[in-house]
Amino acid sequence: MKDHQLYINGEYTSSTGDEWIDIINPATEKVVSRTPKGTSEDVDKAVEAASRAQTEWEQVPNIERGRIVHKMGEKIAERRETFIDLLQEEQGKDYELASGEVDLAIDYFQYMSEWARRIEGDIVPSDRPNENILVYKKPIGVVAGIIPWNFPVFILARKVATALMTGCTVVIKPSQHTPNTAMEFTKIVDEMSEVPAGIYNVVTGAGSEIGNALASHEKVHMVTMTGSITAGTKVMEAAAQNITKVNLELGGKAPAIVTENADLDLAAAEIATSRLANNGQACTNAERLYVHANVAEELTGKLKKIFEEKTFGNPRKDKEADLGPLVNQDRLETVDEMVQNAISSGAKVVTGGGAAEVEDGFFYKPTILTDVTHESDIMTDEIFGPVLPISTFSTLDEVIEKANDTVYGLSSSVYTEDLNEAMRVVNEMKFGETYVNRENFEAVQGYHAGMRQSGLGGTDGKYGVEDFLVTQVVYMQYKENKK
Repeated sequence: MKDHQLYINGEYTSSTGDEWIDIINPATEKVVSRTPKGTSEDVDKAVEAASRAQTEWEQVPNIERGRIVHKMGEKIAERRETFIDLLQEEQGKDYELASGEVDLAIDYFQYMSEWARRIEGDIVPSDRPNENILVYKKPIGVVAGIIPWNFPVFILARKVATALMTGCTVVIKPSQHTPNTAMEFTKIVDEMSEVPAGIYNVVTGAGSEIGNALASHEKVHMVTMTGSITAGTKVMEAAAQNITKVNLELGGKAPAIVTENADLDLAAAEIATSRLANNGQACTNAERLYVHANVAEELTGKLKKIFEEKTFGNPRKDKEADLGPLVNQDRLETVDEMVQNAISSGAKVVTGGGAAEVEDGFFYKPTILTDVTHESDIMTDEIFGPVLPISTFSTLDEVIEKANDTVYGLSSSVYTEDLNEAMRVVNEMKFGETYVNRENFEAVQGYHAGMRQSGLGGTDGKYGVEDFLVTQVVYMQYKENKK
């Protein structure tokens, strides 16, 4: 069993506290490592180190920063199988999704490094004679990155690669459930002699303490967090003390709309992929299905067949397993409680409906529920498990209204072969992302952002880069030198 340390100012160091957090393999329920339960004093040391390093790091030419970020991606690629194995062990992903996440993280470092030569300002015409107005784009400063447990490698890449490329220094807090992949990445940083001390720091611990200390620190200039609405609200409250910028992705309740003009085989396959990816534990997963009444029975039958063909297994031992476990016992109990409450309220179980009968691990059966009302908790609250509630509709007016009737606004999808239907749904949906006839998963060159309580700001592509930059305008007056 591995005991990890904090990483501050280019060195591994012990926490000022004496408590530890056990990291549990959700497929075996066995402890596989421990991390220090960091303290606010540890956070202060890490932020001070990042703050000291910031001045020199932002003066490094963009192209040099880009080369360092690109090399980080190369180093992950060299340890690809190690990252996959650690990800499966700590988070429970099946092999295909774990390898896909690691490959996407590699791609992200390399993609983001290419923006080094593309951070551009502007020249604006002045109303005065003999004056130039210059618009500069500069790094925002010290960034605190709070990583979730569901995609710990990819989202670390999102926060670290973008911050370092733009000239920001970072303090990372991995999830207390899945820190092992972050600590493996830290080995890469530690071994790279070209990485200046202090630009990358890691403090492990409980989100309630470390996250609050980071968000409220006067020398942190932006907090980027992926997590729940509850956690995001606390981060915003803490950040407000210093008017610190926040960049938040706070979950979703993605509606999937299937009209009577849809290709039902395609819809069933893509919705199943979207709902069951990462065992249902993704913010963009299709969380609720609205299907036209005329095709509801047929589509439900196709989905039932797909769900029942899925196999369980310990991802590290069975590469062919379709589904792994949920991340912990609390998640298993929460998902089952939501399902049982829905059943008590009149929902019908098409398949699944409870925890899987296994000796060890937090496995839940892929579940489909019908006769679910739009107002029920399972249609309004994020499930974060392999459960698909289905409701029917008769008109596009009706379903668009229902789809938009939520506090969330991250992801959505529509399935139809009718271009007019597709365009109307796209134009009227109030979500940061809408997928047409495909599963819900974003591209690194796009822009991943939510509306309403799903978050503030965004990531990926050129628009995501801008969130890590501040704008300085220079009014340059000069004397006309006439001969």
